[in-house]
Amino acid sequence: MSYMTTSERQSLLSAELASARTRALFVQALHRIADAFGFAHYTLMNKPSAQDLFLKPLVIETSLTGTYLREFDRAHTLRAFPFSTVLGETVAPQKWNLSDPPTSEMFRCELRSLMLQHKMPVSVILPVNGADGKRLVFWFAGDRAPLSQSEMNELAVMVLHAFDAYSAVKRNEDSTYHALSARELEVVRWTAQGKTSVEIGQILALSDHTVNAYMTNAIKKLDCVNRTQLVAKAIRLKLIS
Repeated sequence: MSYMTTSERQSLLSAELASARTRALFVQALHRIADAFGFAHYTLMNKPSAQDLFLKPLVIETSLTGTYLREFDRAHTLRAFPFSTVLGETVAPQKWNLSDPPTSEMFRCELRSLMLQHKMPVSVILPVNGADGKRLVFWFAGDRAPLSQSEMNELAVMVLHAFDAYSAVKRNEDSTYHALSARELEVVRWTAQGKTSVEIGQILALSDHTVNAYMTNAIKKLDCVNRTQLVAKAIRLKLIS
């Protein structure tokens, strides 16, 4: 998208976010935003509190590798993250460039080395306040020149569109969750653990015919074609763990 004008890029990204009605499409749009601004990675996460020790439980969506998250959390790096406190006080974007010595010295050696190892010397964090008072954070990172003020302004606008898109996806997922009855969720959970209809019936004191009826209803409600797809979608939607 680098050949596009700012208005063309904004129009294209905004349109993609507006049409992102599923989590998969939303993640795809996040990837395009990161790529459009020259970043290798994106992360959407809950704002850390003073009590949080680990990054991974806060993450909603990310392109960061499992290795990065494990190494970040192994040393309780979140507690030493320079911007953790600031994120709770402002929605102003926070950015850094590890090639800038004064900024680089703000980071603990282990964190600085980890970000450089994963080619993430430049980052920008943009907090967003939800209508329910919950604060989310968009984080973009990679190996590019520091953002200009015009790029920062443009990215901030895109993040607001991304937040609206995520909110719409979340509402859709929540309505899907409530569409499944408690019994249907139980049947899906046991199916995910490899139980057959007969075994689930024994566990729940139901006939296998009744279990299959609950299963069929859940498959229809989640717009799936079989049990395998149902379980996969239920896990993706975090209806079961």
